[in-house]
Amino acid sequence: MPKHVSTELLDIAYEESGHAEGWPVVLLHGFPYDIHAYDEVAPLLAAQGARVIVPYLRGYGPTRFLSADTLRSGQQAALAADLLALLDALQIERVLLGGYDWGGRAACIVAALYPERVQGLVTGNGYNLQDIAASGKPALPEDELRHWYQYYFHGERGRAGLTENRRALCRLLWTLWSPTWRFDDACYAQTAASFDHPDFVDVVIHSYRHRYALVAGDPRYDAMERQLAAQPPISVPTISLDGSADGVMGIGGNAHHAPHFTGPYVYRVIDDAGHNLPQEAPAAFADALLAVRTHA
Repeated sequence: MPKHVSTELLDIAYEESGHAEGWPVVLLHGFPYDIHAYDEVAPLLAAQGARVIVPYLRGYGPTRFLSADTLRSGQQAALAADLLALLDALQIERVLLGGYDWGGRAACIVAALYPERVQGLVTGNGYNLQDIAASGKPALPEDELRHWYQYYFHGERGRAGLTENRRALCRLLWTLWSPTWRFDDACYAQTAASFDHPDFVDVVIHSYRHRYALVAGDPRYDAMERQLAAQPPISVPTISLDGSADGVMGIGGNAHHAPHFTGPYVYRVIDDAGHNLPQEAPAAFADALLAVRTHA
């Protein structure tokens, strides 16, 4: 059973393993995934003395909003603020962070804006901070094709599609984004239960509209969003990972991402892995966390 901790806005559900007095590491999942992405990473870290914490993001699994009045925001600053609130609630002053997709974005933001809280960072797909002001600039056609689902979510047809077909749609994304990963029905069903969250659709739709400046964010995050608009650098020790078979974020962007990292920085490509790196290549993901900790 997951543990729970309350913050100002959320009841956050999380799994904890390893040593209560061990070195803390928080592992953050993305869309459309959940904490089971780290089922094989967590024991590898715990065996090395870690206290491993894996939270469900807002809109997923047993994590719940405390008030019906809170905007179901999926914007980048909301995810980062949730991570900070979790660290404060658990009285963790300094932490090792690992994440990909939405979770990698939260981890990158906290590392950029609060480096004193972060011992080291492992990020899937590099510098994950959104440049919302530049979101209207067209990408290469092949990259636009990869992002079809984002444009789908911009309209009410997409909201209805996610509502009515969330399991089939998210499973399709798994197969497109990780073409070499042979997961089975039971593996998918274990995670897909998290998409039955009553606020899943609202949080997801807001996320994919806000990043393109199509909807307003939650005003409580305006100050942080202004900081993020400056695309602040990340100074903590970092290892950036790409999967060679990633079907949504193609490799080759390291030259663009690397200048955003001003501290010790290593880039690795994991062969035959797709977008869901910790679940597809758990040993490689754990090794990166252990390596970045060693060099922090």
